[in-house]
Amino acid sequence: MTKKKELLWQSRFSEPFDQDALFYSSSVHVDKKLYREDIQGSIAHVTMLAEENIVSNDEARQIIDGLREIEEELTSGKLVPHWEDEDIHTVIENRLKEKIGAAAGKLHSGRSRNDQVATDTRLYMRRQIGELQEALGTLLKVLVEKAETYRQTIIFGYTHLQRAQPISAGHYYLAYFNMFLRDRQRLADLLKRVNISPLGAAAFAGSTLPLNAERTAVLLGFDDLFSNSIDAVSDRDIVIEFISDCSMIMMHLSRFAEDLILWSSYEFGYLNISDAFATGSSIMPQKKNADIAELVRGKTGRVYGNLVSMLTIMKGLPLSYNRDMQEDKPPLFDSAETAVSSVTIFAKLLEHTTLREERLAKLTAEDLSLATEIAEYLVGKQIPFRDAHRITGKIVTWSIASEVTLPNIPVEKFREFSDVIGKDIYDYLKPDSSVNSKKTHGSCSFDSVAYQIEEARKQL
Repeated sequence: MTKKKELLWQSRFSEPFDQDALFYSSSVHVDKKLYREDIQGSIAHVTMLAEENIVSNDEARQIIDGLREIEEELTSGKLVPHWEDEDIHTVIENRLKEKIGAAAGKLHSGRSRNDQVATDTRLYMRRQIGELQEALGTLLKVLVEKAETYRQTIIFGYTHLQRAQPISAGHYYLAYFNMFLRDRQRLADLLKRVNISPLGAAAFAGSTLPLNAERTAVLLGFDDLFSNSIDAVSDRDIVIEFISDCSMIMMHLSRFAEDLILWSSYEFGYLNISDAFATGSSIMPQKKNADIAELVRGKTGRVYGNLVSMLTIMKGLPLSYNRDMQEDKPPLFDSAETAVSSVTIFAKLLEHTTLREERLAKLTAEDLSLATEIAEYLVGKQIPFRDAHRITGKIVTWSIASEVTLPNIPVEKFREFSDVIGKDIYDYLKPDSSVNSKKTHGSCSFDSVAYQIEEARKQL
């Protein structure tokens, strides 16, 4: 029979911890992802302990060398955590004891698992924020390139999923550029609150040892350190905020994915997705499915669920630390990994899409989406807008009933609706004229989009 693993907290108890209870409470299968951050934090902590003469330089060297060896063992798979280890902190400390003996017991001087895990979490979040910002940066570059490529390609703009007005395709891509740019800005703002060291708060009340919290903050690259030791170990609002930011990113991806799915269908036929990013059917040979976009849309629900999970976990917890907080890791890890992978794959997918420009040119030239131009033409002829709207509505009704597209309505018929209409109306009933007639800030004219692209490039 193998010897049971030693738990870090067990010295106060006379009976061994029930194995079913240990299995139920073990988190090592989840928090093993934090091993690099845990070792990084421990090296900083023991470095400070040596500088403050709480441990000797020789003991610190043994501990640091041992920790680096353990990191290599965990990375290579030589050391495999087991559920009996309870958590990754226990795995590392027990393995360190096996390697260097009694000196390992000094590593935890002045430190609790409470401030230890809070430190690990912040280091992990800092890394994930960096990865997510990098992935968003790649997506933003793809969007700018698409906007440049299709700046003078005219597509339909939609409201209520109905064709509304012709716009520059570049204008469409830049709309998503702005959404994802704000997502990246939100992450940068969040990083200010994440990059604060909780190390030195101990369990929640601080320590009697002469710990130098400022020093460990510097060693770990934190910008600041905690101002209140209770808050340092019990705060999880940064996790909630991060998952909220991930949810926002996924929401933007999901909306974009929905457009790609619709536009690539035969019913729309506006866009082609590369075969490298589409799948088929095991029974229907003709199918080409936008599965990657669909998966991004589907995974959005998971991240939303993670946000609700975190809010629910935290809603009734008294200060300071409670074991419930162990459950923050699955939603945090899943949200981070899902967001990074989704942004990364979506950027590749988008890069390998092309607009069907000939089809779009034909459709936009014959569509009712030019009706707004008639109304604004009438306003330019000093017709009050509400009257212009009513007149245009009647023209559209006749166009539909007669199956005559707006550009093909004879001028005589136009004049039956309003005698101010002249032959110059046809200058307004061209998609490119419609797009380029827009004069307001941030609009869809080719010149406006060119300026927006120039400004967008400054943000990359």
